[in-house]
Amino acid sequence: MTAGFITRHVRSLVKAKMVALAVFGCVAAMVAVPVADVVSPVQAADAYGVGTGESSRFIRIGLDKSVVVNIPASARDVLVGNPEVVDAIVRTPDKAYLFAKKVGQTNIFFFDGDGRQILALDIEVAQDSAALQQLIRRVLPDTRIKVETIGDSVILTGSARNPGDAKQAFDLAARFTGDEAKVLNNIAVSAKEQVMLRVRVVEVQRNVLKQLGVDMAGAVAKGGASFTYGLINPFTLGGVQPSSFLNGAVSAGGVDFDGVIRMLERDGLLHTLAEPTLTAISGESAKFLAGGEFPVPVAQDQDKVTVEFKPFGVGLGFTPVVLSEGRMSLRVSTEVSELSNEAAIVVGQPDSSSQINIPSLKVRRAETTVEMPSGGSLVMAGLIQEKMRQDINGTPALMHLPVLGALFRSRDYQRNETELVVIVTPFVVNPVSERQLNTPAKGLVPPTDLQTILFGKLNKNNDVRGRKPPSPYQGPVGFIID
Repeated sequence: MTAGFITRHVRSLVKAKMVALAVFGCVAAMVAVPVADVVSPVQAADAYGVGTGESSRFIRIGLDKSVVVNIPASARDVLVGNPEVVDAIVRTPDKAYLFAKKVGQTNIFFFDGDGRQILALDIEVAQDSAALQQLIRRVLPDTRIKVETIGDSVILTGSARNPGDAKQAFDLAARFTGDEAKVLNNIAVSAKEQVMLRVRVVEVQRNVLKQLGVDMAGAVAKGGASFTYGLINPFTLGGVQPSSFLNGAVSAGGVDFDGVIRMLERDGLLHTLAEPTLTAISGESAKFLAGGEFPVPVAQDQDKVTVEFKPFGVGLGFTPVVLSEGRMSLRVSTEVSELSNEAAIVVGQPDSSSQINIPSLKVRRAETTVEMPSGGSLVMAGLIQEKMRQDINGTPALMHLPVLGALFRSRDYQRNETELVVIVTPFVVNPVSERQLNTPAKGLVPPTDLQTILFGKLNKNNDVRGRKPPSPYQGPVGFIID
């Protein structure tokens, strides 16, 4: 071997050893920093939305995630717009490690040794949608739901088979964000989601009132002295005074006696029937009220009085959620109320024009949430109220006498019974063509003056085409029931 060959061999070994040490140092630096895998600029653009333009690039990073960016030239200086959103670490002149720390937006600029800009990045940090997207695909494999993020909010798009799947995806997104207000649900439901609710409200009230009493009055005169007396036993229940009475008078030997027997018996029956039909989209609410509103004065500041109207009558509200084909969750609230003088309030001076009587309300209310099939019925019964009141008024001691005590007392008896039954039947429905619908006004023609005067007709049904008048509509009008 010559001296030149040995020198060249030693130089090769030294050079190979230096290359190995450089590679080892880079690997050690990479291991020491917990960052994502190193990718090329094109791969970073595909995976994280980095634009390949030379002037500026856009990067979207999930919160608490990191990304590696290849710098096209050796960087000397780095400028971060908001270090609280993204932290940039440069270990080598041609690579930068970006760490997402907070939801928001910022930008980063890289400069070379001469102060020239070599790379500009626009960065957005948002919730990482990949984890939520994979969770929805595992739990709901038959849906086509996509997850997008804006800041710390989540947008759900795509389609689901039924509202139940859409609701479950919304619940998963709400758990993911920690707040339902941060989830925007734009999922389209391909299944039928229009629900018609048929409700029958039946109420029966029975009232029994019995009154019997004896009033006596008279005078006794003896010589120059006279004595008058009166026994009046009032009726204190309900404020009703008997209109039936028997009156008799006896006068003999300076003794005058007047007696009045007052009696009343009354039976009352009140029957309330309402059959409202409402239609609502799955997840939305619908309300119905058959009754009215009464004014109630409300005091305001500076001695002002405003009027508010309170509803009464037969009310209904429901919120359907279609879980699957023909199966739904239904929240129903129904109420039957009427005006009453019991517990009424009188505002103003008595017997004056400014006096206002504010009535009270008797209310029977029921609310429930159930799961039902389409066409199934639910009965909310057992809303029974029974009230019995009885007063006996009379003269002390005398009213307790056997047999004769009935002449010195009055009896007032009142009994009220109320029973309310609500039958609820939901249907999943579809709209139909207008030509298939019928109304009570179809074929209705006003009669002529001659027909009204001679035959007493107020209306007549004639088909404009000369055919037999159509039969009146029946059943759920405007929808096809599955």
